[in-house]
Amino acid sequence: MAAPAPVAMSAHHGMSGHEVVLLLETDPHRGLNGDEATERARRFGLNVLPQPAGAGLLVRILRQFHHPLIYVLLVAGVVTALLGEYVDSAVIFGVVFVNAVVGYIQESRAEAALQSLRAMVHTVARVVRDGRERTVESEQLVPGDLVLVEAGDKVPADIRLLRQTELRVDESALTGESVSVPKDDVVLPDPTVVADRRNMVHSSTLVTAGTGAGIVVATGAETEIGEIHRLVGAATTLATPLTAKLAQFSKVLTVGILGLAALTFAIGLLRRQDAVETFTAAIALAVAAIPEGLPAAVTITLAIGVSRMAKRRAVIRRLPAVETLGSTTVICADKTGTLTENQMTVREIWTADEWVQVTGSGYAVDGVLLTHDGRPASIETNAALRWTLLAGAACNDAALTRAGERWDIVGDPTEAAMLVVAAKAGLTPESRAESFTRVGAIPFSSERQYMATLHRSDRDDDVVLVKGAVERMVELCSTQMCADGSCRSIDRPAVLEAAEGLAAKGLRVLAIGVGPSGDPVEFTENALVGSMTLTGLQAMLDPPRAAATSAVSVCHSAGIAVKMITGDNAGTASAIAAAVGVLDDRTGTHGMVLTGADLAALPSEEFPEAVERASVFARVSPEQKLRLVEALQDKGHVVAMTGDGVNDAPALRQANIGVAMGASGTEVAKDAADMVLTDDDFATIEAAVEEGRGVFDNLTKFITWTLPTNIGQGLVIVTAIALGTSLPILPTQILWINMTTAVALGLMLAFEPKEADVMTRPPRDPGQSLLTRALVGRILLVSTLLVAGAWWLFEWELANGATLPEARTAAINVFAVVQSFYLFSCRSFTHSAWRIGFFTNHWLIVGVATQAILQLAITYLPAMNTVFQTAPLDVGVWLRILAIAVVVSVAVGAEKWLRARRTAQ
Repeated sequence: MAAPAPVAMSAHHGMSGHEVVLLLETDPHRGLNGDEATERARRFGLNVLPQPAGAGLLVRILRQFHHPLIYVLLVAGVVTALLGEYVDSAVIFGVVFVNAVVGYIQESRAEAALQSLRAMVHTVARVVRDGRERTVESEQLVPGDLVLVEAGDKVPADIRLLRQTELRVDESALTGESVSVPKDDVVLPDPTVVADRRNMVHSSTLVTAGTGAGIVVATGAETEIGEIHRLVGAATTLATPLTAKLAQFSKVLTVGILGLAALTFAIGLLRRQDAVETFTAAIALAVAAIPEGLPAAVTITLAIGVSRMAKRRAVIRRLPAVETLGSTTVICADKTGTLTENQMTVREIWTADEWVQVTGSGYAVDGVLLTHDGRPASIETNAALRWTLLAGAACNDAALTRAGERWDIVGDPTEAAMLVVAAKAGLTPESRAESFTRVGAIPFSSERQYMATLHRSDRDDDVVLVKGAVERMVELCSTQMCADGSCRSIDRPAVLEAAEGLAAKGLRVLAIGVGPSGDPVEFTENALVGSMTLTGLQAMLDPPRAAATSAVSVCHSAGIAVKMITGDNAGTASAIAAAVGVLDDRTGTHGMVLTGADLAALPSEEFPEAVERASVFARVSPEQKLRLVEALQDKGHVVAMTGDGVNDAPALRQANIGVAMGASGTEVAKDAADMVLTDDDFATIEAAVEEGRGVFDNLTKFITWTLPTNIGQGLVIVTAIALGTSLPILPTQILWINMTTAVALGLMLAFEPKEADVMTRPPRDPGQSLLTRALVGRILLVSTLLVAGAWWLFEWELANGATLPEARTAAINVFAVVQSFYLFSCRSFTHSAWRIGFFTNHWLIVGVATQAILQLAITYLPAMNTVFQTAPLDVGVWLRILAIAVVVSVAVGAEKWLRARRTAQ
């Protein structure tokens, strides 16, 4: 038979199972035959999301040369070769080649890290074909396949259920809802939203309980995940603050350099100097003014930042994301798993005679039960407490597993929490098995709002255990149990009041009941109404991470707003937000709580302002998350967005930096993100922001350090042309100074430790220039002193009988030695080198020693003298060079001191 045409994704939940079977021309019991499955695979393609094509080798190589400053160098290399200056040309091309190699290596490493983050195992699916059950790779599924799912399975495609037994699915990856969803096979209205489609299970969600069978109705790009994948592709990838500033800076610098070179050439011609010599001098000026080491320095500094962040459990997938973190003004944090443990935990238990507090967190069974006055609660003296724990653990389909020190669950997190609290009281699965065994069950459903199980005790008596929503349970129960095991009429107002008090704390409350008991027991829904005894309430929540509160506080101190975005309800979200300090009146960070419905009702013109004021967003859709990020960016914010689910991917891509969860995150979220947290902890984001600020500081320090040399060298050339004298420094000598100092000295700033106040200052203004007025002033000061010192020494040596090569050698050593001294001043923008210590960055000492060896080599080795036209110097020249370096250092120290005094006033 011919493969049917696919229908709209929104149609299948509105059809009966029989209609879906007819539409997709399949069999509800035997599935497709093998030939038909092969034909449909050919027609519809593999059940995978389309992957974007990566750049080829040639494109990646050419990309290393795509920089305005590199263009100028390439032109300069070609022109010098045409003029016959082959040594100069070779050195220029050598510099460009080294930059390209460094950039290519770092990009390749980043690409390798990206590939390692992709799933290394294939998802498999149980499918019925030709009437036989078999296991196939999920990518081989086609529309019309009959697929079987059970607890623990990852759903391999979008499936319309035909039959199910107690099926529950964790759809948090798709919808953001942290509580697993019960499923059935009823027909739903066409407008039903994805989160409420009870007759569908969707690709990449997780089956937590029960079993089910259904027909594949969508694969690959046609699934709900595929729709989100398209949103991810539509979201733009933004330039980072630094890359944008560097691009602008490079363009301005390039125009300025070319303009100055042209002006220099024109001045030379007006002075009737030799045209070829003047043109060579203009090229020397261009080469001098270009910070050749800047592209490599940026790449390597970012790479070192990547390494530091990896040690703090943050894996960077895109290098520029490192410095973006340092400019972050808003962090939009997902609640579940980021600010919380993503492990439901029972915190309080209410019975008719006692309130019980539960210690411990997560699925580990470490913890105790305490009464209101701090005494251990006893299940031996409080029968109601014992039955509340026992029924919660026995009327339960979840299971706990242990792998080393880590506890994991199979099944629903809420049910797992009940297993854990029972184990804390000594009610282990083994002890429960000795008391009674399950012989029947009424599964939970959204209409029923409870789950009931029938158990046979070791005395052959039957007992019914029930757990469910409080409002439903008070209808089933006519009595409530006391601590001594006796029963009295249920006090419904008191029960509801207790439940409301617990819910106000952001806790999820379930009521527990027992009975009727005896032999035999009528185990039907009608028989349970009015015949049950309420034993107590269990209240639980996904607890905040231990380090989240302090991390949020540090972010606030650093001027970074933290906003919680979650698919959970507003009450739960507000409670967690208050617990971790996102909502806190004492610190002035209290903001509005808005739901998805509130956002939808906001007029477009009011939306950005409301988003900026609010601190918590609950029940939001993927499109709304994307819109939230865009609104904050429109207000001028640099936004970091965290998430783990497929529903988070579009917003992760749109954010200035997307942060995905490594342990619990989906592959779609990881692929859309710039950074992946290996421990899923919000505190790691704070640590990454701290590292990012340190990286931005170090990059700015490098630029502040390197520009005086380039400006100074350029001014020396301009002065020589204007005065009509010999060049104090040649193009090859300029390139030698620029590259050796950049590698041996400047790159050592990449290892500079973070300054103590890095997380107490406000975020860098996204609109602020890369170089502030104060830094520009310092650059001009140092470059002026460099020009004066180098020119003075050049003229001094010539006047005292030195040869031209000797005078030039003295000049280039002025640049190298002054840069070595100035390096220590650049370690802090505000503090002196003495205050921060000379040995807190050992790499600087290594760099200065390396530069000294290189300068001695170019000065005294005959081969280097020949290539670079240098000559040996005597001790007196070195003393004059050191004197110039000391003068520059004192001047910079005085400038820092004066600026600090002005700031203090």
